[in-house]
Amino acid sequence: MILPSVDPLIAVGVVVSTALTDAVYVMFTANVAARRRFAAATWSSAWYLLSAFAVISYTSNWAYVLFAAAGSWVGGFLSITLLGRAAERRAE
Repeated sequence: MILPSVDPLIAVGVVVSTALTDAVYVMFTANVAARRRFAAATWSSAWYLLSAFAVISYTSNWAYVLFAAAGSWVGGFLSITLLGRAAERRAE
């Protein structure tokens, strides 16, 4: 099996865009849960704009899906970590 070539800059772009996409998705979900309509709608818009780059990149080359998965994991992990720390500070 021949692996497709991967452009390192596009790979980094996919990781960063999916990390940001997941972080924005976490913020969207938090605002939906808190019933903040304007904030939820704004985060939803940002979510779609950020995801466009990753989707376009990995639909043209399947190898970028691995970078998208890595970015997704990083974004979800960091955003939940930061939300937890913010909640701890509010509780103090």
